[in-house]
Amino acid sequence: MTTDVVFDFGAVLFTWRPDLLVAEQFPQQAATAQAARTLAHTIFHHDDWQSFDRGAVALEQVIDRTAQRLALPHQALQTLMSGIGERLSPIPDTLELLTRLRERREQQGDVRLFFLSNMPAPFARVLERRHDFLRWFDGGIFSGDVQLIKPDPAIYALLETRYALVPARPVFIDDLAANVAVAQARGWRAVQHLSAAQTAAHLFPASR
Repeated sequence: MTTDVVFDFGAVLFTWRPDLLVAEQFPQQAATAQAARTLAHTIFHHDDWQSFDRGAVALEQVIDRTAQRLALPHQALQTLMSGIGERLSPIPDTLELLTRLRERREQQGDVRLFFLSNMPAPFARVLERRHDFLRWFDGGIFSGDVQLIKPDPAIYALLETRYALVPARPVFIDDLAANVAVAQARGWRAVQHLSAAQTAAHLFPASR
């Protein structure tokens, strides 16, 4: 039986450390690690950013609103946000895991590869241009392209219908517990990603 493996991107396949990005761009407002985490949370966990993730507002709108809401320098905030796509780098250990799955698909034909990522459309286009390994996937959904974001069950359902996934078949890999819980509620075998080694143990039980 074919196994459908569904990857999240941020903090799973690509680096996502908003606290470090914020500390680099706003050294005064994020002078300590805790201050950087707090500022990152107020920027990226706000409804404005979620709307951008969903494709409901443009990047410039988010920059304008966030700069006004937090009294941050507009130019610095624009530099931070507009450059995020280029700052997302593949995580070597997880990329190696993806490579193993691709090789298994080619050799045994019992694996399909998909992604389900909360990713604004402009950043998604950057990743597609910069990283050839995205072509390894049999399909996937970026939130900004479909106006839905995790953990809304509708985006999981869309992946199922678009690629004919059987609910009990997918193995879903995501770093956020809330996203994993929704997948499990749909009958998916979901793994909260803490490390590539831990995730590999779920995907390749014989290697334990």
